[in-house]
Amino acid sequence: MLRELHLELGIPQDYGSDGARPVFEEALDLLDVGVNLDGRMQCLTPETAASWQEMQATAQAAGVILQIVSGFRSVEYQAGLIRRKLDNGQPVSDILKVNAAPGFSEHHTGRAIDIASPGTRPLSEEFESSDAFIWLQKNAAKFGFSMSYPRENVQGFVYEPWHWAKTA
Repeated sequence: MLRELHLELGIPQDYGSDGARPVFEEALDLLDVGVNLDGRMQCLTPETAASWQEMQATAQAAGVILQIVSGFRSVEYQAGLIRRKLDNGQPVSDILKVNAAPGFSEHHTGRAIDIASPGTRPLSEEFESSDAFIWLQKNAAKFGFSMSYPRENVQGFVYEPWHWAKTA
């Protein structure tokens, strides 16, 4: 299935073959954790949901607002993100620097969260200058979260200060 989907999207056949980008299974057990900035309900695995909610509440008590932009994404949803960018004329090589190919997104696990905070544009490097990012750097590990894609990450993705994941 992934091979056919990748072929349809123009993803190179050797994508992920170097082992830097692992394949992720889709989570099956998910809980609603609230709506994102677009009003769409987001889901996470039960353990991640509990940690996210505890982290979010602790941050809020410290005066820091953490908002969920994206949680679980299915393989098909990930493909839809790429299709829209292709339809807008973006080359697949550029898309794959920002979005993982279907099957390779950490969001499939239900343990990854894209985080925003009021005052900064979502999904932008601007986030690193926010109080939320500074708070996450100091506190996220206490809740089992770490930033997945720091500068010059081995996976080859752009720097994503907004993308945090709970360890398995």
